[in-house]
Amino acid sequence: MIDLEQVRKVALLARLELSPAEEEQFTGQLSGILDYVEQLKELNTDAVEPTTRAIELSNITRPDTLQTFSDRAAILDGAPDREDDFFKVPKILEG
Repeated sequence: MIDLEQVRKVALLARLELSPAEEEQFTGQLSGILDYVEQLKELNTDAVEPTTRAIELSNITRPDTLQTFSDRAAILDGAPDREDDFFKVPKILEG
């Protein structure tokens, strides 16, 4: 069980300004969370393999393949500056 002083200490460390009503509210809520964690500690998880997510997923990103864009003019029209069919950018190297 967490008490009011512990809630105030956590709020201070987290740089939170809590009203007296919020301190009381969080005291009850945090106590409930800690009680639930204690219940979870009672579970036997010896046969459970560690995982990083609840649902097993394989690579969900699309393959990185080279593709041509059919509307070159649309891309160039969106550029802040261009010269003919090229993007114009500031010079960053001397020479």
